[in-house]
Amino acid sequence: MKEIHASQALTTSGWVNDLSVSIGEDGRIAHVSPAGSAAKVAAERVDLLLPAPVNLHSHAFQRAMAGLTETRGPDPRDSFWTWRRLMYRFLDRLTPDHVEAIAALAFMEMLEAGYGAVTEFHYLHHDVGGRPYANLAEMAERIRAAAEATGIGLTLLPVLYTYGGCDRRPLEGGQKRFGCNTDLYADLFADSAASIAKGRGDFGIGIAPHSLRAVSPEALASVQTLGSDGPIHMHLAEQVAEVEELETHIGARPVDWLLANTAVDDRWCLIHCTQMTRNETNALAATGAVAGLCPITESSLGDGIFNGPTFRDAGGKFGVGSDSNIHISLWEELATLEYSQRLRDRSRAVMAEPERSTGRVLYDAIAQAGAQAAGRSSGQIAEGQIADLIAISTDNEWLCNRRGDTLLDSLIFTGRGRNCVTDVWSAGRHMVNDGRHTSRDAIVSAYASVVKELGQDI
Repeated sequence: MKEIHASQALTTSGWVNDLSVSIGEDGRIAHVSPAGSAAKVAAERVDLLLPAPVNLHSHAFQRAMAGLTETRGPDPRDSFWTWRRLMYRFLDRLTPDHVEAIAALAFMEMLEAGYGAVTEFHYLHHDVGGRPYANLAEMAERIRAAAEATGIGLTLLPVLYTYGGCDRRPLEGGQKRFGCNTDLYADLFADSAASIAKGRGDFGIGIAPHSLRAVSPEALASVQTLGSDGPIHMHLAEQVAEVEELETHIGARPVDWLLANTAVDDRWCLIHCTQMTRNETNALAATGAVAGLCPITESSLGDGIFNGPTFRDAGGKFGVGSDSNIHISLWEELATLEYSQRLRDRSRAVMAEPERSTGRVLYDAIAQAGAQAAGRSSGQIAEGQIADLIAISTDNEWLCNRRGDTLLDSLIFTGRGRNCVTDVWSAGRHMVNDGRHTSRDAIVSAYASVVKELGQDI
C-alpha cells in the first residue's frame, strides 16, 4: 500500500487540508482520510495533490513534426490544408520502430506535464502505399508498447478513415496508410482489442470514425456496434472549409447533421467543434457528449475558437488534448483556452463562475470530462478511482504557497506549471519523480536516433 500525505488536495468535496491517500496494489485509491498528527512517516509528502486528467486527443506520431511546419506554404493564405499536405509527406518515412519511439517520447512528455492517461486517436494503420501489415494491428501494438514502456494509462481509438472528402474520392499519397473499408476496419478493431487486452489492466479501447468528410453515413452507423459500450470519438466542425464542403454535399452543417442522424450520448467525444452556431452549441451540450478541445493545436492551425461560455452555461462537458503534440503542456492548454475566450469577447475571466475561479472551473471540467471521454474511472481523488494523481510543489516564485482556487489560478496563468509538477502517478505507477520521468534518458536517446534517421527535409 502506497501512502501520500498532501498538505492540500482537490477532492470531490472541494479543497481539503492534510489529506492522506492510500493506493492499493490494483492501482486504485484504497483510502482517503484526514492525515492527522499520526500520518505515517513512510508516506510521500507533497504540497498539493490533484487528480491527473486524461489527455483526450493525441496523434502521437506527429510529435516528430513539431517545429517543421512554421513556414509559409504555396497558397496565398496558408491554412490547415497546407499543414496537412506536409504531414502526408512526413508519413511516407515512418516505420513501426519510428512510431514506437516517437510515441514513447510524447507519452513521457504527457506524464511530465501532469496527464495521467492518454486517449490515442490512432489512424496510422498500414505500411507505405496503404499495404496492410502481416499483423494487421502492428501499429496499434507499437502504441501499446510505448504506453507500457512509459507507464501512461491508455485508451486506444483505432480510426476508420475511408474517403478523401465528402465526394467519396479515393485516398491519395500518405492518406493511404490510414485507409480502411468497414470490413477491414472490423478486423483491425478486433485485432487491436485483442492486443489491448494483453496490456495493463487500466488500458481500454474505443472507436473513432474519423470525420463526416472521411466516413460515409452508412459506415458511421455500422461501426458503432463494434465498440460495445466503449467511447466513440470523431473530429467535428473544425474548419470553415470543412463546414462548407459538408453543406454542399450533405445539405447540412456537421453538428446539425450528426445530431439529426445519430444518437449522440455520453459515450461520444466530439473533437474541436470550433465552427458552431449558438443553437448547435446548446444542442451538443444537451447530449451529454464531451467536447474535446485542443487549444494549442487549434491556435497553431488557425481553426477558430470554441463557444466556451455558451457551452458551459448549457451544462456542456469539455476536456483538453494535445492533438498534434507540437507543445505538450497541460497548463498551457488551459490558459490558451481561457485567453481565446477573452480575446474573442474582449472580456476577462470568461469561464469563471460566482463560486469558482477560472482555473477551478477549467480544472474541474477537464478532470471529469477527460475521464468520461476515455471510459476511465479516474479524474477524482476518491476511494475506488484509478490513482491518476499529480503532486505540485507550491513553495516557489510562481505559486508562493497560495491556497485553494487562487493556487490553481496561479498554476495555470502565472507559473504555467513551470518546474511545479514534482510527481505523477498513473494507475498508481509512480512514473514522474522530482519532475523527471523515471526512464527519461533512454526514451530521449531513442527518439533522437529516430529524428536523425528521418532527417528534416520533408
